[in-house]
Amino acid sequence: MKVWEKSVFRDAYETELAYIETVLRGSLDQFVGVYPHVSENNWYPAEKNVLWTASFFVGMCFLAYEHSGDNVFLKYEKEHLRSFEDRLINRNHISHDLGFLYTLSCVADYKVTGNPEGDRIARKAAQMLTERYNEKGEYIQAWGDMRIKYPNVKIIIDTMLNLPLLYWTGDPEKAAMAEKHAMTASHTLVRPDYSTYHTYLMDPDTGKAVCGKTHQGHRDESIWARGQGWAVYGYALSYRYTGNHAFLSIAEKAAEVFIKNLPENLIPYWDFDFTDQNPDIRDTSAASIFVCGLLELCGHVPEEKAEEYLELAEKIMKSLREQYSTRGLTRSNGILTEGMYHRHDGEEECTIWGDYFYMEALIRLTRDWKPYW
Repeated sequence: MKVWEKSVFRDAYETELAYIETVLRGSLDQFVGVYPHVSENNWYPAEKNVLWTASFFVGMCFLAYEHSGDNVFLKYEKEHLRSFEDRLINRNHISHDLGFLYTLSCVADYKVTGNPEGDRIARKAAQMLTERYNEKGEYIQAWGDMRIKYPNVKIIIDTMLNLPLLYWTGDPEKAAMAEKHAMTASHTLVRPDYSTYHTYLMDPDTGKAVCGKTHQGHRDESIWARGQGWAVYGYALSYRYTGNHAFLSIAEKAAEVFIKNLPENLIPYWDFDFTDQNPDIRDTSAASIFVCGLLELCGHVPEEKAEEYLELAEKIMKSLREQYSTRGLTRSNGILTEGMYHRHDGEEECTIWGDYFYMEALIRLTRDWKPYW
C-alpha cells in the first residue's frame, strides 16, 4: 500500500511539518558539532557528539530539506560530516549505535544530496560496526570495549535499527552479519509470545545465550515499550532488505503485542507493566517509533491488513499532535513532550529520537519517501 495516497489527514500533517521546520530553523545555529539529546524543561541543551542520539537532529534537517526544498537545512552539511568523521577517527563512544549515528547523518546525506563524502564516511562506520560481530554467537555486541575480556556481554533489541547500515553497503559479508544477528535476536531477545527483552546476556567465548535482562525496562520479564517498537520497525526493515519472511512474521506479531498493550489514548506507558488502571509515565518516543514500524509494514502486507495498520497509525498520530505537541509551550526547541529516556533520568521530556521518528512518520504519510534506513 502507498500510505501517502491513502492517509486522510494530509492537511494536518503538512501543518505539523511546517511547524517542525520553523522549530528546526531556530535551532540550526545551536546544534553544529554538538547535538540535542533529552530536553530539560522541554528545552534541548547542546551535547557533545558522544551520545547515540547525535544523528537524529541531522536526520531531521534532511527530512526538512526534502520536504521544503529550502537549502537552509543544508547550511551546516560539511560541519556535520566533519563532526561525525572525527568521532570515527577518535573512536569516541563506539558501540552498536554506529547504525543510528551514520545512517541518519551520512547515509541520509548521500541519498538526499549525492554527496560522496557521506557515502565514504558511512562505509567507514559500517566497517567499524563489523568489529563488534561475534562469529560463534552470530551477534553484534551492543556495548563495551571489544579488546576487554568480559565474562558476559549484551545484545539489545535496539540493534535492529542499526542493522540497515550494514545492509545498505551492498557488501554480502556485511549483509550476512546483519541477517544472522537478526536471526539470533529472534530466538533470544524475541520471546515465544513475540514480546521482547531489552537485553540478553551472551557468553563471548562460546557465543551461547545466557539469559534475558533489562537495562531500561521496569523489570527483566516486562515489556519495555520502546524496545517493542524497535522490534516492530527493525524486523520490518530487515524484511525489506532480505525478503526473509520470518522477519516479516516477527514484525507483525510484535506489532500485535504492542497494539494489545495500548492504553485508551493510544500513547503507551513507558513499560507495558503499566496500564490505565495502574498508570505511570508515558513515552511518546515509543509511539513514534511504532508508527514508523506500522507504516513500513504497510508496504509489505496484504491490502486489508495494511489498511488496519494505517488507520491505527493515523489515530496514534492524531493523539500525538493534539495532546503532546510543544506548540502551546512558551519556550521549547523540541517537538513532542512526554518522551522518556530512563525512568529516573530524562522522563517526561522532549527526546530527539522521538521528534525524529514523529517527523519521519509525517513524511511517510505525505509523500513517496525513500527511507534513509
